[in-house]
Amino acid sequence: MSTGRTDTSETGTTGTAGTGGINTYKGEERALRADRLGTPGLLLSVLAASAPLMVVAGVMPTVFGVMGIVGQPLLYVILGVVLMLFSVGYAEMSRHVHNAGAFYAYIARGLGPTAGAGASLVALVAYSAMQVGIYGILGFEVSGLFATYLDIGLQWWIPALVAVAVVGVLGWLKIDLNAKVLGVLLVIECALVVIFDIAAVGKPGPEGLSLHAFNPETLTGAGLGTALCFCIAAFVGFEQAPVYAEETSRPQIVVSRVMFLAVGYAALFLAVSSWALTVAAGPSSIADTSLKEGPGMLFGLTEERLGATFTDVLHVLFVTGMFAALLSFHNVVARYAFAMGREGLLPAGFGRTNKASGAPATGSMLQSALSVVIVLAFAVTDDNPVGDPTAPVLHLFTWMGNVGALGVIVLMAAASFAVIAFFVRRGAGRAQAPRLVASGLAGLALLSIAVFTVRDFDVLVGSGPGSVLNWLLPGVIVLALAGGLLYGAVLRRTRPEVHARIGLGNEAFQLEKAAEGGPDPR
Repeated sequence: MSTGRTDTSETGTTGTAGTGGINTYKGEERALRADRLGTPGLLLSVLAASAPLMVVAGVMPTVFGVMGIVGQPLLYVILGVVLMLFSVGYAEMSRHVHNAGAFYAYIARGLGPTAGAGASLVALVAYSAMQVGIYGILGFEVSGLFATYLDIGLQWWIPALVAVAVVGVLGWLKIDLNAKVLGVLLVIECALVVIFDIAAVGKPGPEGLSLHAFNPETLTGAGLGTALCFCIAAFVGFEQAPVYAEETSRPQIVVSRVMFLAVGYAALFLAVSSWALTVAAGPSSIADTSLKEGPGMLFGLTEERLGATFTDVLHVLFVTGMFAALLSFHNVVARYAFAMGREGLLPAGFGRTNKASGAPATGSMLQSALSVVIVLAFAVTDDNPVGDPTAPVLHLFTWMGNVGALGVIVLMAAASFAVIAFFVRRGAGRAQAPRLVASGLAGLALLSIAVFTVRDFDVLVGSGPGSVLNWLLPGVIVLALAGGLLYGAVLRRTRPEVHARIGLGNEAFQLEKAAEGGPDPR
């Protein structure tokens, strides 16, 4: 379909600082600063969002125990293949479009500006929900550490609000500083998990080095659809690489390289670590052990093999890993808000950067304020004793986390089809055919996972059949999508100039300058 606008995405005029583009318009900082991130910094930033220790300690026992899927290691391999297929087209798209609003920008370029407006709101809601959800589990874990090691009773929302403040301050600082913070935490966290994996293989459980978890028969069960959502959420982060395209050196190369490295690493790390859990506990007893002990299973297995001191360090890294994920999600939400403000989907103030650091300041403040409001809302309704792991602190984590995961799955499916439309409109020939086929297969697989997720949402949030939450929580994403599409349609009718530049990134204000009689940015 025609978008009614000029596409300059392949002319090299992305307007990124340091590359000859336009940094300012009417004296305003309206471009993110380039050349801040290379391959290592960007890779560490996107991997931090997956919080690997949180996945190993929290997600994996849930899939083993609640859903009864012993073949979780095989599931990570399968999903790794699906996401590699997704990355083929997504990475190629990143070579043509450099925009901090990655998902919605790609969807706008492929499926039209109205679809892009819908995707922008879904992305903002989904990533915000995933970040805010982690504040709940971080607060609970920190309060547990205070009780265990200092004998101090601390309400979960106090450390959660402290984390909101610290993350908000770092959100104002340079992205390269954030990358260093994320990188140090991530490397230590992953190293400790790998040490456990080696220890589990060196001292297996009663069933020895069994490969039973890789048997396809272990994927049967009513919880398979739900497990797909849980496991694909463990990969979330790799798709954030294009968000930083404007801030990287050589984005045409770095962004696509990082996406493939992130997916490959995550698939290998998750498959090996989940297999190590089955080896340590035994494939025949892993489900019962996980259901009984939950996140404590990892720490119990670790203490048996590596001692109490190592386990204590692991508890601390559990918290720092969650903090790294919070910081990563915060950066992404701030940049989505920046991209939306720059293109007119949000007030213009969101489209300006901090003059001192180049960070998207207004988006960062919005995310911090939203986090404070939601954490306080759950805190006010919390009348449980200190240290009680019941609602609402864990509801904050499970409700928000799964709403966010559903939103990201929907965005990935839509982006897959947008890639096909983008290149078909540009006369894609045989050279692009393999990429389009890969995108189509990935899109169908992701769409199926989204359907399974909505169908089994009662299992995801533990609400039970017939609960209003089963449609209310997925409805948050549906409402965001509908609201964004309606907003896009209204813009098309009432402000066509704003509608036409959705997804254009820096080109949005370059075209605005040209329309006012300035030099043609092309």
